[in-house]
Order: sequence, then C-alpha cells, then structure tokens
Amino acid sequence: MSEREAQIGVCGAAAAEGELYDKAYRVGRLIAARGWTVVCGGLGGVMEAASKGASEVGGVVIGVVPAYEKSSANPYVTYTIATGMGHARNVIIAASADAVIAVGGGYGTLSELALATKLGRPVVALDAPVDIPGVVTAASPEDAVAFAAEALGANR
Repeated sequence: MSEREAQIGVCGAAAAEGELYDKAYRVGRLIAARGWTVVCGGLGGVMEAASKGASEVGGVVIGVVPAYEKSSANPYVTYTIATGMGHARNVIIAASADAVIAVGGGYGTLSELALATKLGRPVVALDAPVDIPGVVTAASPEDAVAFAAEALGANR
C-alpha cells in the first residue's frame, strides 16, 4: 500500500479538551503530513481535534456522522458521510480504516477498537480507557502514527 492510499481511523471521546484535545490534534496533523486520510466519526472532541489538525496541513478528512444531516459534521471535515445509523456507524469507520488510532474515549471508542481488532486492523491507543487484548498502547501521538506506519509497511 502506498502512503497516499492509507486511511487512518481516529476515534475517541466526543467531549475532549486540554491535553486530550491536543493529542488528537497532533495525531491528525501527523496523519495528514504523511499524505494519509483521516476517517472519523465527524463530530466534536477527539474527532474535531484530529480533523482540525489534518485540515490545517491540507489533509483530507472523511467524517462518518451518526445523523442523516451532513451539517452535523464538524467544520474541519472534508467529506461527510451521513448515515442515520447512530453508533452503528462505528462499523463503517472500522471497516474503512487501514489502521485505527484511539485517543481516550468511552463505550463508543471501545466498540470501534473491538470492531477494528475483529477486522484485523492494526489498532493503537493513547490514554486508552481500558486494556484491550490486541491493542497496542502508545506514549505519544508520534509513537501512535509511527506504529500505524510500521504496521502498514509504510516508509517511516
């Protein structure tokens, strides 16, 4: 897979601020700097932070929103997929991602991590809410993106 083709799922807390927001923002920037696409739930918190980070360096962000209205996406999303599926949209995010990076999170994030792991996607977490078998823990946004690169066989 070329680096240009990679779609990296970013999931995490819908309400994030401070250090958590900053980490997600940095993850988004690092993903976009590699020419990769961010795939996320398209709403606020971690999703908004990663979207903002990616868009500020010219990256592409696909937001898979739970509502039927595309207008529910955060302002940094490039393309919105309106599903009307609520949390069931997590399947679309996990299936569309070549690797998944989680930043904090709760039950919704846990479902995305479980689905991505079940689908055989490489999964890495920053500030994971619980320890999940098959999910690698990263100490920083840089480590998380480096793990994704290595797992996808991309040049570091």
